[in-house]
Amino acid sequence: MSYMALDPSLKIVAPWKDPKFKLTSREAAVDYAKKHKIPIEQTKKKIYSRDRNLWHISHEGADLEDPANEPKEDLFVISRPISKTPDKPDYVTIGFHEGVPVKLDGRLTSGVKLVEALNQIGGKHGIGQVDLVENRLVGMKSRGVYETPGGTILVAAHAALESLTLDRETMHYKQQIALKYAELVYYGLWFCQLREALDAFVDVTQRNVTGEVRMKLFKGRCTLAGVKSTYSLYRTDLASFKMGAEYDATDATGFIRLYGLPIKVAAAVKKKSKEGR
Repeated sequence: MSYMALDPSLKIVAPWKDPKFKLTSREAAVDYAKKHKIPIEQTKKKIYSRDRNLWHISHEGADLEDPANEPKEDLFVISRPISKTPDKPDYVTIGFHEGVPVKLDGRLTSGVKLVEALNQIGGKHGIGQVDLVENRLVGMKSRGVYETPGGTILVAAHAALESLTLDRETMHYKQQIALKYAELVYYGLWFCQLREALDAFVDVTQRNVTGEVRMKLFKGRCTLAGVKSTYSLYRTDLASFKMGAEYDATDATGFIRLYGLPIKVAAAVKKKSKEGR
């Protein structure tokens, strides 16, 4: 999809999809690579299909093709099995500026180095291991195991900061947008007009997403350990159980009466109709 969008004149060559190569299985692909002296990591004994980049690594095939099989501990590459993670947690603090992570533990760092560092420390604690059955665009289901240590930490930290700085309606609508955005990316439609339009919306939502988030990493879990922002919409005087000048509990009475009026009327009509039978 990306090649088509960036240069529609290019011819896409994919040997796996070309019948003349007769690559009808991963075993056949291993034989082909061996015959033509193409260096690969896979063997017929270790034949997992793996795709790796800065963000994650995915594992498919072999024993994973049966969803009833638990992933083996030696499957993992950039993270430890939970049984081999430390018994003591680590904490990291991530600084965001307008939605973009720019600091790690108080130090300015590039995006690449930040992800690499979080992959290392998150992988040590088994963060970001996901076992799921996907719904492919072509209609079939596919089982895969993913490792995304740094990405998992960043997404959780970013969500925590948004919960503090976005108003309710914007946050709820952005959650709906996120599902469509993820679908576009998964389907290979990064270079499309809708993705660009959604980016414009997201850019506006991130104007006040600036602050620091502290995350606790322990036994496969990354949990929030504190968040702060100068743009925080959280007000202690409003949220406290101690009533202040800004909030009077009796104010809620009229609101609840009006808010519940439609359902109250519907219930009254339903009750009356039953009594008239």
